[in-house]
Amino acid sequence: MNEPDAVSEPIPPPEGFAIGHWTDAEGVTGCTALLAPAGARGGVDVRGGGPGTRETDVIGALAGTEEVTAVMLSGGSAYGLGVADGAMRWLERAGRGYATPAGLVPIVPTAVIYDLAVGDAAARPDAEAGHAACEAARPGVPRRGAVGAGTGATVGKIAGPERATRTGIGYAAARSGAGETVAALAVVNAFGDVIGSDGRVLAGVRGEGEEVEPTAAAIAAMKAPPDWSGVETRNTTLVCVLTDAALDKAACSRVARMASAGVARAVDPVYSDVDGDVAFCVAAGEPARADRFGALAIGTIAATVTAAAIRNAAGPS
Repeated sequence: MNEPDAVSEPIPPPEGFAIGHWTDAEGVTGCTALLAPAGARGGVDVRGGGPGTRETDVIGALAGTEEVTAVMLSGGSAYGLGVADGAMRWLERAGRGYATPAGLVPIVPTAVIYDLAVGDAAARPDAEAGHAACEAARPGVPRRGAVGAGTGATVGKIAGPERATRTGIGYAAARSGAGETVAALAVVNAFGDVIGSDGRVLAGVRGEGEEVEPTAAAIAAMKAPPDWSGVETRNTTLVCVLTDAALDKAACSRVARMASAGVARAVDPVYSDVDGDVAFCVAAGEPARADRFGALAIGTIAATVTAAAIRNAAGPS
């Protein structure tokens, strides 16, 4: 399968999924809600050295809970984890969540990026922002660019924030030979660069001219550690894969892990101790039909569309 650097007319997410953004353009932050259909399962793969997450353990491969009601992605660093509270309120009122004897409990895994130094550090997505993102969620291809959780996202930070490049949210999707849809939404806030399928730097450190030395090459050439006082050391790439394939919970975690391979194809350096990279997978297909080859195929496609979504965030949407 080819790995495009841009997505002109992307395939929409699978039926039953809806995506919505809340954007604070003045504060340069926001959050994004990815709502799943009833009965969806989820998995997660946490690779970065500095993740900011909530409720990821509950969808871990060894946890007992099967269902995922929604995934929230947000700016605001750890403060942004509060968007899940608003999402839970909205989902409960909508009659969506994990059924318990005392009522519904929405399962909302959440991950955040650090964008406090880009805009107004006091402007942080909160519970009301999370509620608004859920209210705005619609089926179909989501808005891309500097919206939602990607509003304050940047890449290429080794030379300081003034030379970083603005990115945002990217999206890509493909269909398997069996007709299943595999979609990926990415929030690209990496320390390193976004790399094209041909090895070109699509977004990274901005310089005086058009040619910019790749971050990985700059690090490899260093004879002494850099002056970290001027370098942004709080970075993250977040990915959420959505599919209508028949995956059980364990397979969702394997697909999330394979999707992380797509992050490595499109971001360099990646998974460092100054990144908090996280990949989710949410599947809505009938799990009774799950098979081993199916998960392999979906994971392979997930890596491809993840790389394409990251590259999409680096260019025109």
